[in-house]
Amino acid sequence: MDTIANFFSFITTPVSWVIVQFHKLYGAIFGPDTGWAWGLSIVSLVVLIRICLIPLFVKQIKSTRNMQALQPKMKAIQERYKSDKQRQSEEMMKLYKETGTNPLSSCLPILAQSPFFFALYSVLSHIAEGKTIGVINQELLDSARQAHIFGAPLASTFTDSAAEVAALDASLTSVRIVTAVMIILMSASQFYTQRQLMMKNVDLSVKTPYMQQQKMLMYIFPVIFAVMGINFPVGVLVYWLTTNVWTMGQQMYVINQNPTPGSKAQDAYLQRLLKSVGSHGEVRGRRRKGVVKAIVAKGSDRNENERRFFSGLAKAGFAAQADGTVIKSDTVAAEVESGTAAKRQQPKRQTKAKRQAAAQHSTAKSAEDAAESEAADEKSTPSLEKKPQDAAKDEPQDVAKESGQGDKPARPSRANSGGSRQAKSGQRKGQQRPKHPSSKK
Repeated sequence: MDTIANFFSFITTPVSWVIVQFHKLYGAIFGPDTGWAWGLSIVSLVVLIRICLIPLFVKQIKSTRNMQALQPKMKAIQERYKSDKQRQSEEMMKLYKETGTNPLSSCLPILAQSPFFFALYSVLSHIAEGKTIGVINQELLDSARQAHIFGAPLASTFTDSAAEVAALDASLTSVRIVTAVMIILMSASQFYTQRQLMMKNVDLSVKTPYMQQQKMLMYIFPVIFAVMGINFPVGVLVYWLTTNVWTMGQQMYVINQNPTPGSKAQDAYLQRLLKSVGSHGEVRGRRRKGVVKAIVAKGSDRNENERRFFSGLAKAGFAAQADGTVIKSDTVAAEVESGTAAKRQQPKRQTKAKRQAAAQHSTAKSAEDAAESEAADEKSTPSLEKKPQDAAKDEPQDVAKESGQGDKPARPSRANSGGSRQAKSGQRKGQQRPKHPSSKK
């Protein structure tokens, strides 16, 4: 660690100068030799550095999202040119150039603040050893050595011996308790920040190896910081804990206000936007209008969250415009309501067992109807042959007709008429087709 800190010794003077300037400010309020004055000076140094790194943080967000979007294409290139590593690298660089993505952009904030971190480590190490460095003279050095944060000297570490801690006018127990608590808080804040990013601000519709890598880092980074933290001075732990808290707050703001498309955070953001539009009847804020404008421009490429948002607008009677505004539209609401009603009127899908039972019942009923119809046809069809019983019934009628008895002539029996017709048509072969009504008799 000391070797790396010496490599960044060129920046120790600016870092020590910034700390001294903040110490003058807080020393006038809390006293120059107090832990509050020196501790708040380190916190202010962190805040100043992170404010300067905000543009790099924005680039980090864009690069991270671009890398997430490019993962399917990168995987396809790796599969296509898995036997040709050189061609694979060329295609990867070409893809980065076409999309304007820099893989190192996601590491820029950490890389940019690393010199300040090691410079602060070097300053605090010199204070622990009683050596002046940068603009910290002997008077400021003595003041810094007397400063304690919750009973732990600013330059003490978890691994210091009892003699080293006693030289700084403190107890070993106090130093280890304070450093242990700060290491736990530092690791926990690092873990929560990464977990917040993975659980809320990742496009869940795209499963890529990049997500697995981020999930691994979520567990690895806190362990690394915990192991390294036992060698950090209390002042460096204050610096790193403040950095993690800043990163966590910055990440929360980004997740709430500028979430990744397709993530849970985007769904929550669009639901809040939908509620605001329903309450005020308009999209308030230039940034929100920009979000609606971007979603409208996507057209059919909208994700599930964005389609749900537009459906909610339509149900509320609003239609999104290309400029990011919304207008009242009763037609859209009516179409949505009619579509919903039609959808509700659809019958429920029957199970396979019910469909088979219905089919068997229908088949059995059809067979029964066919049998009844056949029996009815056989019963209604007239017989062309004269039965003996019919002949016996017709015989008295013929006798009565010959003797002239009865007031009314006897009506010829059905069997006789049928027989006569059969006799007349006996000379003709087969059954003739009936004549057309318009033909002459």
